[in-house]
Amino acid sequence: MALPSPISVTPVALDHIKALLDSRGKPSHGIRLGVRSKGCSGLSYTLEYADGADGFEEVVELEDGVRILIDPKAIMFVLGTEMDYQVDKMEEGFVFRNPNEKGRCGCGESFHV
Repeated sequence: MALPSPISVTPVALDHIKALLDSRGKPSHGIRLGVRSKGCSGLSYTLEYADGADGFEEVVELEDGVRILIDPKAIMFVLGTEMDYQVDKMEEGFVFRNPNEKGRCGCGESFHV
Protein backbone atom coordinates (compact mmCIF):
# COMPACT_ATOMS: atom_id res chain seq x y z
CA MET A 1 0.00 0.00 0.00
CA ALA A 2 1.44 3.35 -1.06
CA LEU A 3 1.53 6.14 1.47
CA PRO A 4 0.03 9.50 0.50
CA SER A 5 2.45 12.20 -0.57
CA PRO A 6 3.50 14.47 2.31
CA ILE A 7 2.90 17.55 0.14
CA SER A 8 0.98 18.40 -3.01
CA VAL A 9 2.16 20.74 -5.75
CA THR A 10 -0.15 22.75 -7.99
CA PRO A 11 0.39 22.71 -11.77
CA VAL A 12 1.51 26.36 -11.68
CA ALA A 13 4.15 25.60 -9.02
CA LEU A 14 5.29 22.53 -10.95
CA ASP A 15 5.75 24.62 -14.11
CA HIS A 16 7.80 27.18 -12.18
CA ILE A 17 9.97 24.48 -10.56
CA LYS A 18 10.64 23.02 -14.02
CA ALA A 19 11.60 26.45 -15.36
CA LEU A 20 13.96 27.04 -12.43
CA LEU A 21 15.63 23.65 -12.86
CA ASP A 22 15.93 24.13 -16.65
CA SER A 23 17.49 27.58 -16.27
CA ARG A 24 19.98 26.59 -13.58
CA GLY A 25 22.73 25.74 -16.05
CA LYS A 26 23.71 22.42 -14.47
CA PRO A 27 21.93 19.17 -13.67
CA SER A 28 19.92 19.06 -10.44
CA HIS A 29 18.49 16.17 -8.49
CA GLY A 30 15.51 18.38 -7.62
CA ILE A 31 14.41 21.09 -5.22
CA ARG A 32 14.98 20.73 -1.47
CA LEU A 33 12.22 21.95 0.87
CA GLY A 34 13.03 22.70 4.48
CA VAL A 35 12.12 24.93 7.38
CA ARG A 36 14.34 27.08 9.55
CA SER A 37 13.93 29.23 12.63
CA LYS A 38 13.19 32.75 11.49
CA GLY A 39 10.86 35.67 12.06
CA CYS A 40 8.57 36.49 14.92
CA SER A 41 6.40 33.36 14.63
CA GLY A 42 9.26 30.87 14.63
CA LEU A 43 9.61 29.05 11.29
CA SER A 44 9.91 29.86 7.61
CA TYR A 45 10.04 27.68 4.51
CA THR A 46 13.31 27.29 2.60
CA LEU A 47 13.87 26.15 -0.98
CA GLU A 48 17.19 25.37 -2.61
CA TYR A 49 18.56 23.35 -5.48
CA ALA A 50 19.43 19.78 -4.58
CA ASP A 51 22.51 18.36 -6.27
CA GLY A 52 21.89 14.96 -4.69
CA ALA A 53 19.89 13.17 -2.03
CA ASP A 54 21.25 12.39 1.42
CA GLY A 55 19.29 9.15 1.86
CA PHE A 56 17.21 10.41 4.79
CA GLU A 57 15.07 12.88 2.90
CA GLU A 58 11.51 12.19 1.83
CA VAL A 59 11.47 12.29 -1.98
CA VAL A 60 8.29 13.38 -3.75
CA GLU A 61 8.35 12.40 -7.42
CA LEU A 62 6.38 14.78 -9.64
CA GLU A 63 5.70 14.82 -13.37
CA ASP A 64 8.54 14.76 -15.89
CA GLY A 65 11.07 13.50 -13.33
CA VAL A 66 10.87 16.59 -11.14
CA ARG A 67 11.63 15.83 -7.48
CA ILE A 68 11.07 17.65 -4.23
CA LEU A 69 13.32 16.44 -1.43
CA ILE A 70 11.97 17.21 2.02
CA ASP A 71 14.53 17.75 4.75
CA PRO A 72 13.94 15.15 7.50
CA LYS A 73 13.84 17.92 10.14
CA ALA A 74 11.03 19.63 8.19
CA ILE A 75 8.76 16.68 7.42
CA MET A 76 6.59 16.98 10.55
CA PHE A 77 6.03 20.69 9.85
CA VAL A 78 4.98 20.30 6.19
CA LEU A 79 2.75 17.20 6.16
CA GLY A 80 -0.41 17.97 4.20
CA THR A 81 0.96 21.22 2.75
CA GLU A 82 0.04 22.43 -0.73
CA MET A 83 2.80 24.26 -2.61
CA ASP A 84 1.60 26.85 -5.12
CA TYR A 85 3.12 29.71 -7.11
CA GLN A 86 1.32 33.03 -7.25
CA VAL A 87 1.89 36.26 -9.13
CA ASP A 88 0.30 39.39 -7.65
CA LYS A 89 0.68 43.07 -8.48
CA MET A 90 3.39 43.63 -5.85
CA GLU A 91 5.09 40.22 -5.54
CA GLU A 92 5.42 36.74 -6.88
CA GLY A 93 6.67 33.52 -5.40
CA PHE A 94 5.94 30.15 -3.91
CA VAL A 95 3.06 30.01 -1.44
CA PHE A 96 2.58 27.24 1.10
CA ARG A 97 -0.90 26.35 2.35
CA ASN A 98 -0.24 24.33 5.47
CA PRO A 99 -3.21 22.94 7.42
CA ASN A 100 -0.95 22.46 10.46
CA GLU A 101 -0.16 26.16 10.87
CA LYS A 102 -1.55 27.65 14.04
CA GLY A 103 -0.59 31.20 13.12
CA ARG A 104 1.59 33.55 11.05
CA CYS A 105 3.40 36.74 11.84
CA GLY A 106 1.91 40.00 10.58
CA CYS A 107 4.16 40.22 7.53
CA GLY A 108 3.53 36.56 6.61
CA GLU A 109 7.23 35.68 6.61
CA SER A 110 7.07 33.07 9.36
CA PHE A 111 4.62 30.61 10.88
CA HIS A 112 4.19 28.30 13.85
CA VAL A 113 2.54 24.91 14.28
